[in-house]
Amino acid sequence: MNKLALITGGSRGLGKSSALALADKGVDVVFTYHNNEVAAQEVVDGIEEKGGKAAALQLDIGDSANFPAFVEKLKATLEENFKCNHIDFLVNNAGMGDTASIAETTEAQFDALMNVHLKGAFFITQSLLPLIQDGGKIINVSSGLTRFSFPGYCAYAMMKGGLEVLTHYLAKELGERQIRANTLAPGAIETDFGGGAVRDNHELNKHIASQTALGRVGLPNDIGGAVAFLLSDEAGWITGERIEASGGMLI
Repeated sequence: MNKLALITGGSRGLGKSSALALADKGVDVVFTYHNNEVAAQEVVDGIEEKGGKAAALQLDIGDSANFPAFVEKLKATLEENFKCNHIDFLVNNAGMGDTASIAETTEAQFDALMNVHLKGAFFITQSLLPLIQDGGKIINVSSGLTRFSFPGYCAYAMMKGGLEVLTHYLAKELGERQIRANTLAPGAIETDFGGGAVRDNHELNKHIASQTALGRVGLPNDIGGAVAFLLSDEAGWITGERIEASGGMLI
């Protein structure tokens, strides 16, 4: 039986790339999407074209009140589509961006970022712990912005910093079950995140590339490949770590 991964926010960007990269490695995938069912189905179709199995489930990761119902729906999907009752991997990837200076950040902006990136990741992980197979792996997707600073990203980076602390505690508390937990921290990537600024703004893209050791901005496949590696058997002795995949940005 193939290994099975659950990816939050898998219908686009880094989550989509991760789902397809795992399918290339023979891993089946269940992923969540927020509201774009058409895009989610395209990812399912792409995985099935590779010979894998996939399912997409709607979930607002920023609303933890929905998590008990989601877990029940996930259990039914695992039984019906995959003939199993567990997952091997969890990738906490779902996210959203917002930019504002510290002086201009509203409480509503702060709460929305916290609910998705920190509270959502904590409680969806908690909810799924009984379903994660002993010996499984968890990846929390963070950001290079916890290491370097750009004005306007303070609140977002704070939540990602908390997520990295969560990784340490997951690795420690789940070690008895041989579950590994790691943080993957992408640098600037060409996606639609933040309105697609890194992808679509040529001057911004060029500037970031000039500050990156490998001379370009990252692509979604760069992160998908890193996710696939961290979930592989070859990475089995890595846990509790923060791995940055930024091409050497601002080193």
